[in-house]
Amino acid sequence: QQIKAPIAKIADKVAGVFVPAVMTIALITFLFWYFAKGESFVFALQVAIAILVIACPCALGLATPTAIMVGTGRGAENGILYKRGDVLENAHHIDTMVFDKTGTITQGKPQVVDVIAYHGDEKSLLVQVASVEKYSEHPLSQAIVEKASADKLTLEEVENFTSLTGRGLQADLAGKTVYVGNRRLMEELQVDLTASETAVLAATQKGQTPIYISANEQLIGVITVADLLKADSKDTVAKLQNQGIDVVLLTGDNSNTAQAIAKQAGIKTVISEVLPDQKSQAIKDLQRQGKMVAMVGDGINDAPALAVADIGIAVGSGTDIAIESADIILMKPEISDVLRALSISCLTIKVVKENLFWAFIYNILAIPVAMGVLYLFGGPLLNPMIAGLAIGFSSVSVVLNALRLKYMTLK
Repeated sequence: QQIKAPIAKIADKVAGVFVPAVMTIALITFLFWYFAKGESFVFALQVAIAILVIACPCALGLATPTAIMVGTGRGAENGILYKRGDVLENAHHIDTMVFDKTGTITQGKPQVVDVIAYHGDEKSLLVQVASVEKYSEHPLSQAIVEKASADKLTLEEVENFTSLTGRGLQADLAGKTVYVGNRRLMEELQVDLTASETAVLAATQKGQTPIYISANEQLIGVITVADLLKADSKDTVAKLQNQGIDVVLLTGDNSNTAQAIAKQAGIKTVISEVLPDQKSQAIKDLQRQGKMVAMVGDGINDAPALAVADIGIAVGSGTDIAIESADIILMKPEISDVLRALSISCLTIKVVKENLFWAFIYNILAIPVAMGVLYLFGGPLLNPMIAGLAIGFSSVSVVLNALRLKYMTLK
């Protein structure tokens, strides 16, 4: 309500010129009929009043806010919340849609596929990893903890737990420091990953995410986790691309895993292995190319990118900070609502333009009649009461046109 859509500002600028112009026309018309034509003062005044009444830009002022209000209401009915009027307008300008992977394109409910131990047995490895992961809220961590719980394993106490942003976790366990994380973390620790290369390559080609575990600068195991695509991801991506929108997958995951998931979803452009603080930079890089970028995400690490994007779209099942950073909130987990959000924006702006057109055309056609142009050639003179009725009808017609939004079919 507080922030006007850019198209509403155009109407305000037009009204700023239009109103003084109409008042000038009314004054000139009064002088014309009174002095040039020798009509009575009452006649000239009546014509001037008719001009002022018929040209009242009520419909112009109603054109945008009524459509924006109905559009936001239509969105709310579909579980789509637009935070501001300008967001509702700008959404239809989007030409690049960037998706986070986990919990956005995928279901966000990963499951452990394989546990590979290089020192000791798989059960012991799973106990160690789950004991560390239980302190993390990351979906991959939860999957490992749930796997240990399903296998009825007893977890151990850990000390000095530390979350290494964008890389993994660290904790002291049974007299040694255990690191659990991605390839970047292992490379920082100079851990030799040769033993895992074959298994990791096979897993990532299937779209699985590898989690490395090391202790005493040695690789002690790998756990692979799979997160299935959402049912509507592939269809949504295809429809966006059919509308001429570039779709990009942005993830911190391993390159092979990201490419495999992107292939399943039909996404051609992939930006992988990015740290949380690098996601916003990736959005800025796309914007520097002259693109209008929307970012769809759900996690804490997506919040900076959501804030930087031209339009930030948060999936409602996501974190509070992601929702707070976004401009549009999808209350349901289905990403097909992205299509509905863009469709509502397009329809709303279409109705706004229709309203503005009819408001302008009405005034352009009505003012000469009110000036008495028809009367000069033996036609009727517009009575101010009829002018009042007509201007009221023009406002009602604009509101009725806006209400059509409630019944228009979404793409």
